[in-house]
Amino acid sequence: MGRTGAVLHNQLASAVNESTSDMRRWERVIIGIDPGTNVMGYGVLGVCGKKPEVVSLGAVKFRAVESHYLRLRRIHESVLGLVERFLPDEMAIEAPFFGKNVQSMLKLGRAQGVAMVAALSRDVPITEYEPRKIKMAITGNGASSKEQVQEMLRRILGMERSALPAELDASDALAAALCHFYESSRPQRSGAPKSWKEFIARNPGKII
Repeated sequence: MGRTGAVLHNQLASAVNESTSDMRRWERVIIGIDPGTNVMGYGVLGVCGKKPEVVSLGAVKFRAVESHYLRLRRIHESVLGLVERFLPDEMAIEAPFFGKNVQSMLKLGRAQGVAMVAALSRDVPITEYEPRKIKMAITGNGASSKEQVQEMLRRILGMERSALPAELDASDALAAALCHFYESSRPQRSGAPKSWKEFIARNPGKII
Protein backbone atom coordinates (compact mmCIF):
# COMPACT_ATOMS: atom_id res chain seq x y z
CA MET A 1 0.00 0.00 0.00
CA GLY A 2 1.44 3.39 -1.01
CA ARG A 3 1.65 6.38 1.28
CA THR A 4 -1.51 7.98 -0.13
CA GLY A 5 -3.40 4.71 0.23
CA ALA A 6 -2.14 4.25 3.78
CA VAL A 7 -3.23 7.78 4.77
CA LEU A 8 -6.68 7.22 3.26
CA HIS A 9 -6.98 3.87 5.04
CA ASN A 10 -6.07 5.45 8.39
CA GLN A 11 -8.54 8.30 7.85
CA LEU A 12 -11.30 5.83 7.05
CA ALA A 13 -10.48 3.71 10.09
CA SER A 14 -10.48 6.82 12.32
CA ALA A 15 -13.83 7.99 10.93
CA VAL A 16 -15.39 4.56 11.51
CA ASN A 17 -14.05 4.41 15.08
CA GLU A 18 -15.39 7.88 15.86
CA SER A 19 -18.82 6.97 14.43
CA THR A 20 -18.83 3.67 16.32
CA SER A 21 -18.19 5.46 19.60
CA ASP A 22 -20.84 8.10 18.87
CA MET A 23 -23.50 5.58 17.81
CA ARG A 24 -23.31 3.70 21.14
CA ARG A 25 -25.45 6.34 22.83
CA TRP A 26 -28.50 5.19 20.88
CA GLU A 27 -30.59 2.23 22.02
CA ARG A 28 -31.48 1.49 18.42
CA VAL A 29 -30.35 2.74 15.02
CA ILE A 30 -32.47 2.50 11.86
CA ILE A 31 -31.16 3.30 8.39
CA GLY A 32 -33.52 4.03 5.54
CA ILE A 33 -32.50 3.61 1.90
CA ASP A 34 -34.23 4.98 -1.20
CA PRO A 35 -32.48 2.98 -3.93
CA GLY A 36 -31.75 4.33 -7.38
CA THR A 37 -29.10 4.04 -10.08
CA ASN A 38 -28.92 7.82 -10.58
CA VAL A 39 -29.29 8.96 -6.98
CA MET A 40 -29.53 6.90 -3.79
CA GLY A 41 -30.98 8.55 -0.72
CA TYR A 42 -30.19 7.52 2.84
CA GLY A 43 -31.49 8.58 6.25
CA VAL A 44 -30.39 7.43 9.69
CA LEU A 45 -32.51 7.60 12.85
CA GLY A 46 -31.23 7.12 16.38
CA VAL A 47 -33.81 5.99 18.92
CA CYS A 48 -33.79 6.44 22.69
CA GLY A 49 -36.94 5.14 24.33
CA LYS A 50 -39.84 6.25 22.15
CA LYS A 51 -38.11 9.26 20.62
CA PRO A 52 -36.46 9.06 17.18
CA GLU A 53 -33.87 11.67 16.22
CA VAL A 54 -32.13 12.38 12.93
CA VAL A 55 -28.52 11.23 12.95
CA SER A 56 -27.72 11.80 9.29
CA LEU A 57 -29.32 12.05 5.88
CA GLY A 58 -28.10 12.70 2.39
CA ALA A 59 -27.84 11.40 -1.14
CA VAL A 60 -25.16 9.68 -3.19
CA LYS A 61 -25.08 10.52 -6.91
CA PHE A 62 -24.01 8.06 -9.59
CA ARG A 63 -24.75 10.03 -12.77
CA ALA A 64 -21.06 10.56 -13.47
CA VAL A 65 -20.60 6.78 -13.78
CA GLU A 66 -21.58 5.75 -17.30
CA SER A 67 -21.73 1.97 -16.90
CA HIS A 68 -24.89 0.62 -15.28
CA TYR A 69 -22.90 -2.26 -13.79
CA LEU A 70 -20.33 0.06 -12.26
CA ARG A 71 -23.18 2.05 -10.73
CA LEU A 72 -24.38 -1.14 -9.05
CA ARG A 73 -20.90 -1.58 -7.64
CA ARG A 74 -20.91 2.00 -6.33
CA ILE A 75 -24.30 1.39 -4.71
CA HIS A 76 -22.94 -1.68 -2.95
CA GLU A 77 -19.86 0.21 -1.77
CA SER A 78 -21.93 3.19 -0.60
CA VAL A 79 -24.42 1.14 1.41
CA LEU A 80 -21.63 -0.96 2.91
CA GLY A 81 -19.82 2.23 3.92
CA LEU A 82 -22.97 3.63 5.55
CA VAL A 83 -23.58 0.39 7.43
CA GLU A 84 -20.03 0.28 8.73
CA ARG A 85 -20.19 3.94 9.72
CA PHE A 86 -23.55 4.03 11.49
CA LEU A 87 -23.85 0.39 12.63
CA PRO A 88 -27.63 0.19 12.13
CA ASP A 89 -29.70 -2.43 13.93
CA GLU A 90 -32.23 -2.49 11.08
CA MET A 91 -32.66 -1.27 7.53
CA ALA A 92 -35.87 0.00 5.96
CA ILE A 93 -35.82 0.15 2.17
CA GLU A 94 -38.34 1.53 -0.27
CA ALA A 95 -39.72 -1.19 -2.53
CA PRO A 96 -39.57 -0.63 -6.30
CA PHE A 97 -42.51 1.22 -7.79
CA PHE A 98 -44.21 -0.80 -10.49
CA GLY A 99 -44.58 1.48 -13.49
CA LYS A 100 -44.99 1.02 -17.20
CA ASN A 101 -41.28 1.33 -18.08
CA VAL A 102 -39.94 -2.20 -17.77
CA GLN A 103 -36.29 -1.16 -18.15
CA SER A 104 -36.57 1.40 -15.37
CA MET A 105 -38.22 -1.17 -13.12
CA LEU A 106 -35.45 -3.65 -13.84
CA LYS A 107 -32.70 -1.13 -13.03
CA LEU A 108 -34.44 -0.02 -9.84
CA GLY A 109 -34.90 -3.64 -8.76
CA ARG A 110 -31.21 -4.29 -9.29
CA ALA A 111 -30.29 -1.21 -7.26
CA GLN A 112 -32.51 -2.37 -4.42
CA GLY A 113 -31.08 -5.89 -4.55
CA VAL A 114 -27.49 -4.67 -4.42
CA ALA A 115 -28.29 -2.40 -1.45
CA MET A 116 -29.93 -5.31 0.35
CA VAL A 117 -26.97 -7.61 -0.25
CA ALA A 118 -24.62 -4.99 1.21
CA ALA A 119 -26.70 -4.79 4.41
CA LEU A 120 -27.18 -8.54 4.67
CA SER A 121 -23.42 -9.07 4.35
CA ARG A 122 -23.18 -7.29 7.73
CA ASP A 123 -26.17 -9.16 9.20
CA VAL A 124 -28.49 -6.13 9.17
CA PRO A 125 -32.16 -7.25 8.97
CA ILE A 126 -34.19 -5.58 6.22
CA THR A 127 -37.84 -4.58 5.90
CA GLU A 128 -39.37 -3.39 2.61
CA TYR A 129 -42.11 -0.78 2.44
CA GLU A 130 -44.16 0.27 -0.54
CA PRO A 131 -43.97 4.00 -1.34
CA ARG A 132 -47.69 4.41 -0.64
CA LYS A 133 -47.38 2.83 2.81
CA ILE A 134 -44.47 5.11 3.70
CA LYS A 135 -46.40 8.21 2.63
CA MET A 136 -49.44 7.04 4.60
CA ALA A 137 -47.31 6.55 7.73
CA ILE A 138 -45.77 10.02 7.50
CA THR A 139 -48.56 12.23 6.15
CA GLY A 140 -51.70 10.12 6.47
CA ASN A 141 -52.15 10.28 2.70
CA GLY A 142 -50.74 7.59 0.43
CA ALA A 143 -50.86 9.96 -2.54
CA SER A 144 -48.76 12.75 -0.95
CA SER A 145 -46.06 14.42 -3.01
CA LYS A 146 -42.39 14.08 -2.13
CA GLU A 147 -42.38 17.71 -1.03
CA GLN A 148 -45.28 17.11 1.36
CA VAL A 149 -43.49 14.09 2.84
CA GLN A 150 -40.34 16.14 3.35
CA GLU A 151 -42.22 18.99 5.06
CA MET A 152 -44.05 16.61 7.40
CA LEU A 153 -40.77 14.91 8.27
CA ARG A 154 -39.26 18.28 9.09
CA ARG A 155 -42.09 19.05 11.49
CA ILE A 156 -42.20 15.62 13.14
CA LEU A 157 -38.45 15.43 13.70
CA GLY A 158 -37.92 19.11 14.47
CA MET A 159 -35.52 19.77 11.61
CA GLU A 160 -34.43 23.14 10.27
CA ARG A 161 -35.17 23.73 6.59
CA SER A 162 -31.51 24.55 6.05
CA ALA A 163 -30.61 21.03 7.20
CA LEU A 164 -32.64 19.39 4.43
CA PRO A 165 -30.66 18.19 1.38
CA ALA A 166 -31.82 19.44 -2.00
CA GLU A 167 -32.35 15.85 -3.18
CA LEU A 168 -35.78 14.54 -2.21
CA ASP A 169 -34.33 11.02 -2.35
CA ALA A 170 -32.76 11.76 1.05
CA SER A 171 -36.05 12.67 2.71
CA ASP A 172 -37.71 9.65 1.06
CA ALA A 173 -35.08 7.44 2.69
CA LEU A 174 -35.60 9.11 6.07
CA ALA A 175 -39.34 8.61 5.64
CA ALA A 176 -38.75 4.88 5.14
CA ALA A 177 -36.74 4.77 8.38
CA LEU A 178 -39.44 6.65 10.31
CA CYS A 179 -42.17 4.44 8.82
CA HIS A 180 -40.24 1.41 10.08
CA PHE A 181 -39.92 2.98 13.52
CA TYR A 182 -43.69 3.46 13.68
CA GLU A 183 -44.48 -0.02 12.37
CA SER A 184 -42.00 -1.85 14.60
CA SER A 185 -42.98 0.13 17.71
CA ARG A 186 -46.60 -0.98 17.59
CA PRO A 187 -47.63 -3.61 20.15
CA GLN A 188 -47.83 -7.04 18.58
CA ARG A 189 -51.27 -8.57 18.35
CA SER A 190 -51.64 -12.30 18.67
CA GLY A 191 -54.68 -12.33 16.37
CA ALA A 192 -57.92 -14.25 16.68
CA PRO A 193 -57.73 -18.00 17.39
CA LYS A 194 -57.96 -20.08 14.23
CA SER A 195 -59.81 -22.99 15.87
CA TRP A 196 -61.85 -23.95 18.95
CA LYS A 197 -58.86 -25.95 20.21
CA GLU A 198 -56.61 -22.89 20.00
CA PHE A 199 -59.23 -20.77 21.83
CA ILE A 200 -59.33 -23.29 24.70
CA ALA A 201 -55.54 -23.36 24.88
CA ARG A 202 -55.40 -19.55 25.13
CA ASN A 203 -58.32 -19.19 27.56
CA PRO A 204 -58.37 -22.15 29.94
CA GLY A 205 -60.11 -20.06 32.64
CA LYS A 206 -63.11 -19.37 30.43
CA ILE A 207 -63.98 -23.04 29.95
CA ILE A 208 -66.30 -24.55 32.64
